[in-house]
Amino acid sequence: MRNLAIILGMAGVTYLPRLLPALFMGRVNFPPWFQKWLRSVPYAVLGALIFPGVLLVDRDQPWLGLAGGLTAVGLSFLNLPLTLVMAGSITAVFLLQLLV
Repeated sequence: MRNLAIILGMAGVTYLPRLLPALFMGRVNFPPWFQKWLRSVPYAVLGALIFPGVLLVDRDQPWLGLAGGLTAVGLSFLNLPLTLVMAGSITAVFLLQLLV
């Protein structure tokens, strides 16, 4: 019974922050500067999640991860599909590992 209460409590705590914005975002009008700031949050979070992993791919050769990340950025600027961006960055890192 205690485990069920813990699971339901965790579900509520996880679901509530997702539900509240969905309920109130249409009713609240934020200033334009705040709306612009809110639109940039996903990009900042994505960068914060990905960048440390890029540098820690190989602790002995951190430049490999950086090269793969820069390759992915370059390929994404060409508006390639995500699958090709990933395949291109993986290929770049693989070829650099062969050369070193």
